[in-house]
Amino acid sequence: MPIEPTVFPVDLHMHSTASDGTDSPAVLLENVRAAGIRTFSVTDHDTIDGALAMEALVPADMTYVRGVEVSCYTEVEKCHILGYAYDPDCPAFQEVLEEGHRRRRAKFDQRVAWLASEHGIVLTKAEIEDLLSIGSVGKPHLGNLLARKGYAADKNEAITKFINPCPVTQDRVEAGFAIRGILAAGGIPVWAHPYGGTDEKEIPEDVFRRQLQLLLSEGIRGLECWYSHYPEGKVESLLAAAREHDLLVSGGSDYHGKNKPVWLGKLNGFGRVVPPEELTVLEALTARRA
Repeated sequence: MPIEPTVFPVDLHMHSTASDGTDSPAVLLENVRAAGIRTFSVTDHDTIDGALAMEALVPADMTYVRGVEVSCYTEVEKCHILGYAYDPDCPAFQEVLEEGHRRRRAKFDQRVAWLASEHGIVLTKAEIEDLLSIGSVGKPHLGNLLARKGYAADKNEAITKFINPCPVTQDRVEAGFAIRGILAAGGIPVWAHPYGGTDEKEIPEDVFRRQLQLLLSEGIRGLECWYSHYPEGKVESLLAAAREHDLLVSGGSDYHGKNKPVWLGKLNGFGRVVPPEELTVLEALTARRA
């Protein structure tokens, strides 16, 4: 997708081909630099393969932070937890990744079986193996395959028509478990897009407050207050919550390449430039590196 010109020098939320982005780590790095971003993090879903691959590529004149985005649930609502600057070899953190992978694989198997039983769409062994080789396979990958096979006009139609109706068992990691694993690895857990991500239904304010109290009790350390699609009122509300609970402030675009209509470095929906000093999570990350 075309990269819009930007003056944002920071983007702490983006995805590569290790999960559901369309840019390989090498291509993503080229696009990050072209967008004028100098501090960034790769936060693939339930895997750190892309994050570690990127780490080996980043030149000395850029600042890179290892990231991950864990798909989670609580008794209140589903959510996503970002983890930054973790020790990738920490056993407790590895358990979180393994649990996420196990649940993601189970969800994939249920969807493949559903397509066959409900729609007569049988994937070949080669197609299944190709999808599973992605590691963190998700709806966009399956949707793109169905579109290529002629069952839908595009990925979005395939997801709406064939994938979303499929009933699946609990396919997410318990949020407290994920937060504890990130903390055990010396990382910083941050609640991603708290009011909901791109193409997700916005959660009501009372649900946000209940979810926040629960995540606070589990040890959450920050909020992604600056997010590509949030209007000014949502950003201000999140910044107020961060101040009230002494939480770190983070920000990211949630860039997925061609899979989502958002460009790198877009940290809000109303065009305001976000100085790095407003992202207090960067101070904490710098202190940890020191």
